Amino acid sequence: MEEFESSNSSRKTKTIYVSTVISIALVLLMTGLLGLILVHAKNLSKYVKENIVLNIIVNEGAKEVDITALQKQLNSDPYVLKTQYVSKELAARNLTKDLGEDFVDFLGYNPLLSSIDVYLKADYANNESIQQFTAKINKNPLVKEVVYQKSLIDMVNQNIQGIGLVILAFAAILLMIAVALINNTIRLAIYSQRFLIKSMQLVGATKNFIRKPFLSIGIVHGLLGALIAIILLLITLYVAQQQVPEMIILRDWFEFSMVFFGVIILGILISGLSTYFAVSKFLRSKIYDLYK
Repeated sequence: MEEFESSNSSRKTKTIYVSTVISIALVLLMTGLLGLILVHAKNLSKYVKENIVLNIIVNEGAKEVDITALQKQLNSDPYVLKTQYVSKELAARNLTKDLGEDFVDFLGYNPLLSSIDVYLKADYANNESIQQFTAKINKNPLVKEVVYQKSLIDMVNQNIQGIGLVILAFAAILLMIAVALINNTIRLAIYSQRFLIKSMQLVGATKNFIRKPFLSIGIVHGLLGALIAIILLLITLYVAQQQVPEMIILRDWFEFSMVFFGVIILGILISGLSTYFAVSKFLRSKIYDLYK
């Protein structure tokens, strides 16, 4: 009979431990997903800003040598990420492709001018920096005009800032929910061991001696939950990139590793602290309080 009760108690304890690890893993998975969203949002913001194009229209009759020199000058500018020269012939072919018909044959001549497409670094993709840049470029006698969509740049920067604030607020709320859920899960697991804790205390065991095995188990549970969450996050990343191949440009394994490291630290820290406070609560409790 005693062996049956001992076996039943052992199975119950294992079930509680398994459910605790799964609960921690699911909560950390949600937190990790939000971390990945933050990383992607940062990279996506950079990608969008670095693909804003400034078209520098070159004067008619400008020599190729002079245009090449201008392009080299632009490439050396601290504002510029890269440039691309578009000859009037290439511009005509691109426009013909977009229109679906050859406008050069219709007009009898090519009215387009050569240009240099300039892509700025993300830090300078704002109207204030662009105005400073264009003012400097317009002084060059080869430049006819600089064309860009001011309203689009304003909209991009405003939307990115707004989305960033929303994500940060959501991250703070989700972090608090994660802490509360993991704490409650562990407290329930420790609650099932409350009589064991009090029995050890009654036979003379010190508080630190009683806490030590529970803390060790709690830290292990936090680590296991974090590792499971990381595996699920990697699977999520793989599936997402299979469905949306363009996401590969946003991939940064260093930043992802920082998110994964944060998940591990968060799992161990929350699990360890929750276990410590839960055990301490029952150590302070009176015997009759254990039956409530």
